[in-house]
Amino acid sequence: MADWNFPKGDLMAGKRGLVMGVANQNSIAWGIAQQLAAQGAEMAFTYQGEALERRVRPLIESIGMDTMISADVTNDDEMDAAFATLKEKYGKLDFVVHAIAYAGKDELKGSMVHNTTREGFARAMDISVFSFIDVCRRASEMMEEGGSIINLTYLGSERVIPSYNVMGVAKAGLEAATRYAARDMGKQGVRVNAISAGPMRTLALMGIKGSKSLMSAGRDMSLLGEDTKMEGVAGAALYLLSPIGASITGEVLHVDAGFHVVGVPEPSEE
Repeated sequence: MADWNFPKGDLMAGKRGLVMGVANQNSIAWGIAQQLAAQGAEMAFTYQGEALERRVRPLIESIGMDTMISADVTNDDEMDAAFATLKEKYGKLDFVVHAIAYAGKDELKGSMVHNTTREGFARAMDISVFSFIDVCRRASEMMEEGGSIINLTYLGSERVIPSYNVMGVAKAGLEAATRYAARDMGKQGVRVNAISAGPMRTLALMGIKGSKSLMSAGRDMSLLGEDTKMEGVAGAALYLLSPIGASITGEVLHVDAGFHVVGVPEPSEE
């Protein structure tokens, strides 16, 4: 299991939430869940398919959790059942972590214009964007006393990234959805934000052609000259989901060692 150093405390003591998108021990969602658990949060986790459940269950049990709920975000009946189970389990929610996205492998290489199909575009938008809107709507019914929701995005929403293609378009839609959800849910005291993490060794990154080059560029061109750290991303999530993130909503918080502000990399010394 990855060896991350997460501060312990009680910032999330008594808070109950939902984490969607843990795929394995390298998932950003898993790092966030570990940090939340270290601060006293209680969490339920969603999964899709028995194979994923078998892979993820030992992880969640390792942090003292045991609630796993089947949830295919493209299936309304399954989402209805998932949130009914969640409501019966917790009654109310304090936070949600949405870390779900998808684009076909063939569409994550080469040309966005030539490789994006109508079906692929619709699927990427459905899973990566609409699922977030749908989860916000469902969660709002369990957040009458306020709360916080975050999702995960990436710089490819703002700038052209090799092979990111239709996922960059989807992430741009996700960030717009974040702002509108923040507007709609702010009336009930729910804060909605996004974290734009730099390249990290996840299954999602490995599905993109040239992922190793993205990792090295993110490290070499960043202001800190380092890889994006899980501790930083999970810490940002804790900030946004806990009471210390009060008054922050509709925001896209970049956690990428400063890579996002670089226009032209520093010239090499001659």
